[in-house]
Amino acid sequence: MTATSGLATTQLASPDLLRSVFRRHAAGVAVITARGAAGPVGFTATSLTSVSAEPPMLSFGIGTGASSWPAIAATDHVGVHILGEHQQELAATFARSGADRFGPATAWREGPEGVPLLDDVLAWMVCRIVGRVPAGDHRIVLAEVVLGDPTGPGRPLLYHQGRFNGLRD
Repeated sequence: MTATSGLATTQLASPDLLRSVFRRHAAGVAVITARGAAGPVGFTATSLTSVSAEPPMLSFGIGTGASSWPAIAATDHVGVHILGEHQQELAATFARSGADRFGPATAWREGPEGVPLLDDVLAWMVCRIVGRVPAGDHRIVLAEVVLGDPTGPGRPLLYHQGRFNGLRD
């Protein structure tokens, strides 16, 4: 149901409205990784948020139906990787269902706490999970930063209008 008033169209709350509005919101792109029982897991996230400076904490959302959820639900530590504009294909790989995310095309190594760390990213952190908050069909994961490296070269990758993009000058 919509109501029109002048130039504005108002819609009642729905999943389609939420998706439509957030397509217009440019978001940074991160990949979250974890050690799973059957090997490394990971997914592309645009929900990464800084939560607290003291202690340093962040959050991200993950659907409970996601293939990575069982590992995220069971692990104590995750890797958080900020992607650069040169990593559109990597972002797409980690977003694609059924993809071989840690196959030969993905450069990675095992980091502290067994967390898979991706190579050539703008920045990465290893974080200790401190909470998983139910939020509809998702969980908001709260994690405290343990260590990281903010010195990767390049410019950030963004997600906007359903596509991965770089910044424009």
